[in-house]
Amino acid sequence: MDFKVLGKTTTAGKLANLLRKQGKKPLLVACDVYRPAAIKQLQVVGSQLNIPVFANENTKDVVLIAKQAMSMAMSKLNDVVILDTAGRLHIDEELMQELKNIKLNVKPHEILLVVDSMTGQDAVNVAQSFNENLGIDGVILTKLDGDTRGGAALSVKKVTGRPIKFAATGEKLSDIEEFHPDRMTSRILGMGDMLSVIEKAEEAFDLEEAEKLEKKLKKQEFDLDDYLAQLRQMKKMGSFSSILKMIPGMNKFGDIKVDDKEFVKIEAIICSMTKKEKQNTKLLNASRRQRIAKRQWNYCARYK
Repeated sequence: MDFKVLGKTTTAGKLANLLRKQGKKPLLVACDVYRPAAIKQLQVVGSQLNIPVFANENTKDVVLIAKQAMSMAMSKLNDVVILDTAGRLHIDEELMQELKNIKLNVKPHEILLVVDSMTGQDAVNVAQSFNENLGIDGVILTKLDGDTRGGAALSVKKVTGRPIKFAATGEKLSDIEEFHPDRMTSRILGMGDMLSVIEKAEEAFDLEEAEKLEKKLKKQEFDLDDYLAQLRQMKKMGSFSSILKMIPGMNKFGDIKVDDKEFVKIEAIICSMTKKEKQNTKLLNASRRQRIAKRQWNYCARYK
């Protein structure tokens, strides 16, 4: 289960996506019956990830919904069930009691608290209150970057005695990772995080395709189709800004911002070219460039 107000539902989807990559078969459950469109939001996230979502819009009994979801999970052989409960503040006694009822009746293996690392001391206070009232097993920090917000992780860990288990580092549904204290320390000190870069690369890049590309490079047969394939694989690793922050020494250049939309334009240009043009850019005369520019505009318009 995960709780809190900011980014909670999206984080539930991110976690389900991460667990699926690890070989699990997750089920998302809409237990936020109070916030308008909360159920629809989770269904949209599930649809984008192709992960099933259980919802019962005919009742506001979240304990019943959770029990029904558990029954469905057993019948569909889902081995992970993530309950997306209503976001709440630590002073809300009524909704806190609801969480206690879910814990008593469903007996979850883990209770994960989602907190926004940008809220600073508020995040620490919320974590402490939830742990005292409910007993959490771990924390997921959202909007976390290694340059400015490592303090939130240290403080939350200290006041709760519970580990930071995951960190959500961006807006994409793939932007979540297991939290490693040593790697976070390295990022804060500006030493990068090459282990995370390597892990992301291993996940994003196909070994067989990489070997084919190596042979092409040796034979000097690398063309724009190959470049496009590499670009798309790089995008799977996350935003380019987040990748650059993990590379040792890049902090010397300040806070580097890379607009990922620029890479959409590059992709559009290449996709607007013919096979022969991709293989031999010397063919690109004025009329061909004009045609590519027109096609590129249409391509970008579709992906805005």
